This record gives sequence, C-alpha cells and structure tokens, in this order.
Amino acid sequence: MIKAILIFNNHGKPRMSKFYEHYTEDTEQQIIRETFHLVSKRDENVCNFLEGGLLIGGSENKLIYRHYATLYFVFCVDSSESELGILDLIQVFVETLDKCFENVCELDLIFHLDKVHNILAEMVMGGMVLETNMSEIITQVEAQGKMEKSETLTLLFICQSMGQSQASRFSSKYLKLCSEDEQSFYGFGTTCG
Repeated sequence: MIKAILIFNNHGKPRMSKFYEHYTEDTEQQIIRETFHLVSKRDENVCNFLEGGLLIGGSENKLIYRHYATLYFVFCVDSSESELGILDLIQVFVETLDKCFENVCELDLIFHLDKVHNILAEMVMGGMVLETNMSEIITQVEAQGKMEKSETLTLLFICQSMGQSQASRFSSKYLKLCSEDEQSFYGFGTTCG
C-alpha cells in the first residue's frame, strides 16, 4: 500500500504532498523534512529505494523516488509494494504531467496544484493503484477539465442574469477559471452584470 506521495524541490520545499494515512499537520511536515534529508543526500548513482524514515514507519516501509531536474518524486510504501512497479508508476505520473502541462516544470505544480491532484487521483486512491495507462488517465483528466469549464460557463451565465450587487460578490472567483478570450467571447468583462 502507498502511504504517502511527496514532491519537493532540490531545496526541500514541498510542491505536493498526499498522505493516505492520517497524521497531524506537524507530523506531515516532519515526515516531508525527514524524507527530503534521506533522499537528497544520496548520490545519483545509487539505487532509488531506501528504508523509510522513523516517522513514516522505519524499516517496515520503503521510500522509492526519482529525481527529475529540480524535483524529487517520492512514494512512501509498505513492504507489499513492488519497488520496480512503483518506479514505473512514478514514470507514468511524470510523463502524464508532462503531457498535460506540455513539458511540466516546477511552476506548473505550484500554480496548478489542483490539476496535479486530479491526475494523481486518477492513478492512486486510498493508497491503492487504480490506473497506469497514461492515455486513459489523460482522457479522464481532460473530461474533468471540460466539465469544470462547462460548470464555470453556466455559473457565468447565471451571474450575468443577476443584479450587479449579487453578481459582484462571487463573479471574480469564477471569471478566473476562464481565459480572457473566453470571457470576451461570452460577453463578460471583469465583473458580471
């Protein structure tokens, strides 16, 4: 079972974390720091598996990671998971991110964290691997994106039919979800009304 999925940069700044067991927020932060120190001090030419840190279960768990450019992708797993299978899963995750963001970089993870979590949710749920087929994952994420855009446009049309005072309270939140071209195409300015 997958216990946690962590992404952090070369300086230890967390860019994404997903825990499949309950920990307090302080403990989660300590796990991230401990994992960074364990993984970052290793040479590039050693294997990508190591014993888990004390906070995440010690020798009962493993840390399986890959280092891409400025980011570490770390999966904390129990002994029932295959190390090579998890390495492949990390590769599929990164390649999927790369396809969805057209050459993914650290800034994509910072500014589109919700989409990163959606991609991950198509692959892993409750610590169990659901899907490893990149085409299927991308299809589901694109369908979800279309549905979100449709909901946004529906809300914008509702907003347009409201009075100025009601609409201005929540319009700016939903207008951020549409590009400027879409806003002008549908006749919206910076506020509804």
